[in-house]
Amino acid sequence: MSLRLHNSLTRRVEVFTPLDPACPTMYVCGPTVYNYVHIGNARGPVVFGVLAALLRRRYGALKYARNITDVDDKINAAAAEQGVPIATITDRFSAAYREDMAALGVAAPDIEPEATRHIAQIIAMIEALVAGGHAYVAEGHVLFAVDSFAGYGKLSRRDPEDMLAGARVEVAPYKRNPGDFVLWKPSTGHLPGWDSPWSRGRPGWHIECSAMAATHLGDTIDIHAGGVDLQFPHHENEIAQSECAHGGKVFARFWLHNGMLNFAGAKMSKSLGNIEKVHDLVRAHPPEALRYALLSAHYRQPLDWSPVLIEQSVRTLDRLYGTLRDLAAYNVEPTIPTDVESALDDDLNTPTALAAVNDLAKFARHILANTAGDLGDAEHAELANVKSDLLGAGFALGLLQQSPAEWFARGASNDDDARIQALIDERTVAKKSRDFIRSDAIRDQLAAEGILLEDTPQGVRWKRA
Repeated sequence: MSLRLHNSLTRRVEVFTPLDPACPTMYVCGPTVYNYVHIGNARGPVVFGVLAALLRRRYGALKYARNITDVDDKINAAAAEQGVPIATITDRFSAAYREDMAALGVAAPDIEPEATRHIAQIIAMIEALVAGGHAYVAEGHVLFAVDSFAGYGKLSRRDPEDMLAGARVEVAPYKRNPGDFVLWKPSTGHLPGWDSPWSRGRPGWHIECSAMAATHLGDTIDIHAGGVDLQFPHHENEIAQSECAHGGKVFARFWLHNGMLNFAGAKMSKSLGNIEKVHDLVRAHPPEALRYALLSAHYRQPLDWSPVLIEQSVRTLDRLYGTLRDLAAYNVEPTIPTDVESALDDDLNTPTALAAVNDLAKFARHILANTAGDLGDAEHAELANVKSDLLGAGFALGLLQQSPAEWFARGASNDDDARIQALIDERTVAKKSRDFIRSDAIRDQLAAEGILLEDTPQGVRWKRA
């Protein structure tokens, strides 16, 4: 099987082959740590974490960097508003980010570079750009001259004039061209700053990622990924400054961009005030259900986020863990099914992979229902294989990593009544289809949670013991 990925640079799905077959390289843009991140910011780490695991399986190793932006004007503003040092803000929200990503099952990257620890490398890259005629100094600032790079716009496929019309460009008298962007800016006494050949100052946002990527992954990296909202100007500017600083070497061979989350028909964003913070969501819902929801649509497409989507994900995981519970007697090793691995090879087609997982569970329930507990050797072998495939598919997707007991023993939440009712509804359907093994398993599961059922002519009533 060959891994195929949609390359935003070429607008095509291409076979991925790393420069070094023994160790691919990947850089994913991480958070600016001035507040809790919203659920849209988690989509990239979840999806590209699945890719990272796939690359490790395929090539045996991976150098994966996801940065922390810990010097930024938004951080400065948050610190000033709260009357605390900058580090108080960045330390707090860096820790919260790691905690929230871990709750979603996102494995830590191999390298987590922080911008403030790479000031020397940033200054050195800016010096190279100035020396090469790609940047200039003006009033303590250093700016990249976009007209010095003929390839500017090749990622977003827009000419510079169109890009300027659609971007928030700072108008400043010291700019030669309105599209020139800041590499270094001066800091007044109350702002964080470092000594440089140009001024006591701090780096611009774009140069930070270029310097950190080069420091840890080299001048040319295999994969650069992030949200589609970063394509311009951030990623466009990264390409320009990196390729100019490194003598024209390709900066990133593959560019991957995940789509945005929509909430009630509008893009989820801080400016619209419709964000849902991961920090709150993982405390209100099973985090694994949030992860399932983030994987439920293809990563390049928009995802409609809603309470209904979360509840659907909870119910689906209830069925999957219920199936694993029914297969508790089989002691097997996980095996990733071919159709799941093939779906991921097809540009990380997680919806197809999840459909395969649900088909496996459906097949197991079909065997159990139609044998009515009278299983022969062939049925036992099939069920053991299904459990192995379920666990292996879950491993590939970062799902089904708990025991069924742990999943069903999760703490009650505001959605718990809805979850219980969903199980009761599933039990009713199972009884009507004469799937008595499944209906009894649901009854026993609820009983273990202290939920008592009463079948009445008006339907099923339930109460907590």
